[in-house]
Amino acid sequence: MVQQVEFPKTSGTAGTTLIDVKGLKVHFPIKGGLLGRTVARVKAVDGVDLFIRRGETLGLVGESGCGKSTTGRAILQLIKPTVGSVKFDGVELTTLPKNELRQMRAKMQMVFQDPFGSLDPRYTVGQIVAEPLENFKQNGERKDIQAQVAELLNTVGINPRYMNRFPHEFSGGQRQRIGIARALALRPSFVVADEPVSALDVSIQAQVLNLLQDLQGQFGLTYLFVAHNLSVVKHISDRVAVMYLGRVVELAQSEDLYALPLHPYTQALLSAIPVPDPNIEARRKRIILEGDVPSPVNPPSGCNFHPRCWKAQAICREVIPPLEEKQHNHFAACHFPG
Repeated sequence: MVQQVEFPKTSGTAGTTLIDVKGLKVHFPIKGGLLGRTVARVKAVDGVDLFIRRGETLGLVGESGCGKSTTGRAILQLIKPTVGSVKFDGVELTTLPKNELRQMRAKMQMVFQDPFGSLDPRYTVGQIVAEPLENFKQNGERKDIQAQVAELLNTVGINPRYMNRFPHEFSGGQRQRIGIARALALRPSFVVADEPVSALDVSIQAQVLNLLQDLQGQFGLTYLFVAHNLSVVKHISDRVAVMYLGRVVELAQSEDLYALPLHPYTQALLSAIPVPDPNIEARRKRIILEGDVPSPVNPPSGCNFHPRCWKAQAICREVIPPLEEKQHNHFAACHFPG
C-alpha cells in the first residue's frame, strides 16, 4: 500500500491548486487462456500523488515505460484510472458523468508527442484547428470560426494563408505548432504536453519550448510537461517530479532538484546529462545503473528501485518508502536519501 502524501498548503502568492492527484493507479489487464481471463496486470501507474498549482509548469520525467504518459492521460480521463482521485479546480473527474466530463474537457487539452501521427492527414490545417470549435459549438462568438483559426495559427507562428494546406506539406516543427494551436482553440486552463519536442530536431526544440512558455504567459496556462530529457525539463519547469516504475520517487522545485537530488535514481539520471565544459565533464562521476528496469507486471517488493540501487539495504527490499518531505518542499521516496 502506497502512503498518500500530505503536501503543504500553497500560499496565495504561489497560486491555488488546479490539479490534485491522490493515490492514482492505472493497471492494465493481461488476458490469457481459452476463456480470456485476466492472468496478470501491468501496473503502469501504481500510486501517484502530485499537485499542480495554477499557472505553473510541473515537469514529469523518467525512463521510457515508467508511466509518465499514462499518468498524463489518466489525469485527463483519456484513460480511466483503476483507483485514485483526480480533481480539477476542486471537481472530482473520476466520478463525473460523461456529459459533464465532456464539457470539462474544453478546459483540459493535450499536445501529443508525435506531430506526424496526431494530425488527421485527410483534413486541412484549418479544419484540424476548427474541429474543437465546431464540436463545442463556439461559432456563436463575436468572430466566426475561420477568423478564430487564422488568429490561432498566427499566434503559434503559422501563416494563416496556409490553412487550406494539408499536414504533409509542413515540417515536423510546424506540425507541432499546429497541434498546439488545436489544443488552444477552446482556451483551456490546463494542458498536458506529452513529450512535445522529443520527435523534433534539436535546432527546432528550443523554438517550440520558447513558444510554449510565451503562450503560458499570454493565456495563463498550467502545464504538465512530460519528458525523458532532463535538460528540456529544467528549461521549462517550475517543479519537477521524477517517476520510476509507476511511482513518483522525487518531487521538488526545479533548481533544488538539479542542485541537490535526494533520490539515487534522480542522481543517476542527472549524472548522465553532459556538461558543455570539457574540463568539468572530465571530472564528473557518472553513475552507471546495473541491470534493466523491472517489469511493471511483476515489480520488485519494497522499493521498486532497490535491485539497481547502490544504497539498498534490507529495509529497501521489504518496505515501500513513502514520498515524504525530506527538505523544505523537497519530497523523496527513499529510506536513505541524499
